Amino acid sequence: MITRNECLDWDQHDPLKNFKNDFALPKDVIYLDGNSLGARPKKSLTLAEQVITQEWGQDLINSWNKADWWGLPTRVGDKIATLIGAAAGETVVSDSTTVNLFKVLSAAVQIQADSDAQRKVIIAERDAFPTDIYIIEGYIDLIQKGYVLKLIDSVAELESTLKHNDVAVVVLSHVNYRTGYFYDMADINRLVHQHGGLLIWDLCHSVGAVPMDLKKTDSDFAIGCTYKYLNGGPGSPALLWVNPKHQNQFKQPLSGWWGHQKPFDMAQSYTPAEGIRRYLCGTQPILSMSLIEAGVDIFLASDMDQIRSKSLKLTDLFIDLMQQECADHEFELITPTDYRHRGSHVSFRHTHGYAIIQALIARGVIGDYREPEVLRFGVTPLYIGYCDIWDAVQQIKQVMQHEEWKAPQYQIRGQVT
Repeated sequence: MITRNECLDWDQHDPLKNFKNDFALPKDVIYLDGNSLGARPKKSLTLAEQVITQEWGQDLINSWNKADWWGLPTRVGDKIATLIGAAAGETVVSDSTTVNLFKVLSAAVQIQADSDAQRKVIIAERDAFPTDIYIIEGYIDLIQKGYVLKLIDSVAELESTLKHNDVAVVVLSHVNYRTGYFYDMADINRLVHQHGGLLIWDLCHSVGAVPMDLKKTDSDFAIGCTYKYLNGGPGSPALLWVNPKHQNQFKQPLSGWWGHQKPFDMAQSYTPAEGIRRYLCGTQPILSMSLIEAGVDIFLASDMDQIRSKSLKLTDLFIDLMQQECADHEFELITPTDYRHRGSHVSFRHTHGYAIIQALIARGVIGDYREPEVLRFGVTPLYIGYCDIWDAVQQIKQVMQHEEWKAPQYQIRGQVT
């Protein structure tokens, strides 16, 4: 039997325990939704005040130079690069994950068309976050060049599809948003490249959650959120990484002035910048982009291997406690138990999943719900401890034992579910 006293002891000996002090978290709330929206770093308030009152309020337009607003996309990108196994000059922060996927998909398709125009298949996961599939469908419909989308359900199906040697691009979520399944980046890159494909990694549920090395594993392209594990703030701009061997092969389909070689020449035709800046489009949202650094700087002061170690221990604890305390309540674990394939959230399927989550939120345990019938609990090691997991499971137990989820108010769905 696991006890709360054991959890207290683990918290006391946790090498990451002091990082919780860097976040502003409400009292009496256990926040298990950092895989959807990360908690606010305390320093973000001071940073926001500086950007608004001094840089914008006092320095005005001079801040494009004085505060280096112009350099924000690459400066923040270089910081994130250290978390994803990349070098300086390979990453930008820009636009949204959705827009960035469109850009790198266009780049990958163009590169493949130049080398083998017969490759007309784009692969994605059937269980991908839907925007990835929507963008691929929209891109195929836009260019009207005979490309087709094939959806896969497993690594075995990926391999069998690749063997036809007609695949141009593969788009995969490094960690699946629903189940938490974690792909082996090196193995998958090797498999796709063996069959002549290029690969785009969606890092939304992995950056800041699991260690990775995009360069060492010979990845091609990557995009991902900064507002989940990196705690950049609601809707903060997304990251975009490109292997240097591909950077200057890219023809920008969204050829805005920020990606121009000489933007302030105000030339009447577009000439792309050299390197990663050509992946930029138009003027960036300076306020939200500035706040990303508050979260990223916390990660740079921590240790990614320690974060991963604690993540696995916390998710183990969650899984074990659910079996110990809630075995009679028909929760089906859908997150892998194998460390090699587990990200940093734990998901259970339950017929009444939506109502259960609403009842938990009312008790101060914030997880989230994903169709079909999935309760999802994000484990963010920098501000979640072992006792948090213990207490969360006890609240789940109470909700189930007292059938609180049956209350009418928990059946009503809001606009955002």
